[in-house]
Formats: sequence, structure tokens, C-alpha cells
Amino acid sequence: MTKSIALLGEYTPTFPPHVSTNVAIEHSLSQLGVDVDARWVSTADIDQTLFERYSGIWVAPGSPYKSMENTLWAIRYARENNIPCFGTCGGFQHIVIEYARNVLGFKDAQHAEYDPYASSLFISQLACSLAGRGMQLHFAPGSQVAAIYGELSAKEHYYCNFGVNPDCIHELKQGKLKISGSDAEGEIRVIEYTDHPFFIGTLFVPQARSSPENPHPLVTAFLEAVVGHAA
Repeated sequence: MTKSIALLGEYTPTFPPHVSTNVAIEHSLSQLGVDVDARWVSTADIDQTLFERYSGIWVAPGSPYKSMENTLWAIRYARENNIPCFGTCGGFQHIVIEYARNVLGFKDAQHAEYDPYASSLFISQLACSLAGRGMQLHFAPGSQVAAIYGELSAKEHYYCNFGVNPDCIHELKQGKLKISGSDAEGEIRVIEYTDHPFFIGTLFVPQARSSPENPHPLVTAFLEAVVGHAA
């Protein structure tokens, strides 16, 4: 299998998180000394052959996506088949929806950006927007994310207006999807799926903090997982 990743989202060259995604990948590839092909794929173009062409997916910021259902299918396939999956901002939110629908059994689980009046909102609008804010995070000891960072706290930047509905936290804690990072107020900011090579979602945008001198550890770890899966 070729070493390649699909960046799932509606690429907009003027949208800062998309620009920083491309740049962060280059930073990490330079550090790793490997060649991985990264291509943007509109969610409307996701089909059953996606994983014949790509050995990992990064579900990018910038929702609502053109096709929520296609995106959820790709996330589910990656989760069930041990394919590296990274979700940032909107990607994090859709990982939550996929898990709620296909693992927890909430078939009507919904995202407020698509249907604000849905009866089962697992992703709701934040009371206070996080767009443009930097906040301190705390990671769960023993989590994959903590191991990747090599520490139990970090400051990261956000670009979102939606997050996990507080009313659904109890349900999300059931099963293999673990809450591995939270902010100072205890709000969910990082999730990971256990017994998987790399299945991590962050409400923040780690790519925004990457630099040539200091590639972001999460981006680097994701690319390492992709290379390992391709091999």
C-alpha cells in the first residue's frame, strides 16, 4: 500500500486551519525523513475505494461538510479496520457522532451545525466560542496522547464554535472511546479509541502550533502510524 493520507474536508486556500494543516504535515515529514502523499478529498467525493488509495485519514476542520454520511462512513471504516484516523476541530466532532451512532447505538445522534433542533444532540454549540483562543490542556495519565506529548499538559489553539454536549458525557464514557484530554474547566477536548494504532480526535487545531523547528508531536505521531500501516 502506498504511504498516503486523505485530508477529508472542503479545502479552502484562505482558511487558516487548512493552510496550517498542509504546512504542519511538511514540518513532520521533514523531521521523520519520510515521503507521504497528502491530498485533500472533498467529503462529497468519498466512496468505497477510498481506502484502496489512502492508508490514513485526517478529518479536517471546516464543517459543515458537504456529506456528513460519507464522512461518518470513512471514520467508521478506519475505526473498525485499524486504519490511522486523526480528527481535528470538526473532525473531532464527527468522530463523536460516528461513535454515538455506531457503537453506543444512538442512531439519531446529531450535530447542532447540521440540525440544531435534533432530539439527540451529541455535539452542541459552545456557550462561549473557542475560535482564536489558546487554552491549557490536561491529559489523562497513561493515555496515548500523554505518551505522544511526553507530558501531562500543553497549551493549544482553537478554531471552533461547537463541542461535546455536556448532557451526553456520561454516554460517551461507556466503551472504548476514552476522554484523554480536558481543559481547566474539565470540558472534553481530546478523545482516543483504545486498542487502535492511531484513532485520536482533538477539538483544538494542533497544526496551528507546528513550526519547522518544532513539528507538532500529534501530527508526527499520526504520520508515523500511517507509514507503519502502509508497511
